[in-house]
Amino acid sequence: MANSYCQAIETLLQETGVKINGTDPWDLQVHDERFFQRVFREGEMGLGESYMDGWWDAEAVDQMIDRVLSHQVQKRIRKDGRVWWLAIKSRLFNRQNRHRAFIIGQKHYDRGNDLYVAMLDKRLNYTCAYWHNADDLDSAQEAKLDLVCRKIGLEPGMTVLDLGCGWGAFAKFAAEKYGARVLGVTVSKEQVELGTQMCKGLPVELRLLDYRQVDGQFDRVISIGIMEHVGYKNYRTYFRQVDRCLKPGGLAFVHTIGTDVSTVTTSNWIEKYIFPNGQLPSLRQLTTAMEGLFVVEDLHNIGPHYDPTLMAWYQNFLQAWPKLRRRYDERFFRMWSYYLLSSAGGFRSRYAQVWQIVLTRQNQKQPDCRFS
Repeated sequence: MANSYCQAIETLLQETGVKINGTDPWDLQVHDERFFQRVFREGEMGLGESYMDGWWDAEAVDQMIDRVLSHQVQKRIRKDGRVWWLAIKSRLFNRQNRHRAFIIGQKHYDRGNDLYVAMLDKRLNYTCAYWHNADDLDSAQEAKLDLVCRKIGLEPGMTVLDLGCGWGAFAKFAAEKYGARVLGVTVSKEQVELGTQMCKGLPVELRLLDYRQVDGQFDRVISIGIMEHVGYKNYRTYFRQVDRCLKPGGLAFVHTIGTDVSTVTTSNWIEKYIFPNGQLPSLRQLTTAMEGLFVVEDLHNIGPHYDPTLMAWYQNFLQAWPKLRRRYDERFFRMWSYYLLSSAGGFRSRYAQVWQIVLTRQNQKQPDCRFS
């Protein structure tokens, strides 16, 4: 039986150039014969969990995932029942409502600041960098922050609301380099604690709040990496909240990972182990949600820049592992490695995108901003 599953997997992989126990860095090295049946029956969940269990390896997991996704192999593998159940729950219930908003903070962003300090750049940006004219992670992340500030026409004295502010990377940069005053909100206690320390002495305030709880009006309302946690049932709510918080003549900005096909769920492996209640939006879902509220002034896809960002994070994580292993076990190491490397493969194959969207209200003139 195991042999028949092996043959089926080999057939699926044939056009990708990925071989079983081959010699190329993207080839699968199978250590447990149960791997074949598990993947054939459980799809992406079986692939991810069997990697965590040590049933297979690849010298370059990112290259293997790139090849698999580029040839859309995942569409020819049966979907695990858990995929359908997650889709049903997503349609029946609002998995990202106010009562569940802080789950992602507790489960992911509060894992430990030591992990993120070791993995990320010096400013603790946990979103796609911008590698145009940059050759290291710190420079690429500063280039991204500066790009955002230029796109929103930021000027000294302006007030900015940063929804999903993380550790305050944008807030700190905008205050230091552009003289802005920033309120950042996040659902992570760890981010507020460390971010407040990092922004000490600047006109920056970080609060533990869901985006729906913010009051007040601001010259600019931005988000860099929150939309992946908003959920399709709440996109309209999100844009209405942005509209309420934006002063007349103000400008809004969204930076988000996205997909080319509208869905209501995410990968079931990502859902279980990395980003609970996550969902990547499509442009159709976003533009439908902003109808009647905003005009799209600029749309920029920087998705290819996420591949080198993730690979830089992985190298940092790998280098820091001797110290991190005092708190995290080997299964976590394999899980986190698979998360970073498979994500890099996803962006390399163009399976996922990163959009930066500049928005104004319908009744105002086009802003004089630099969009590149």
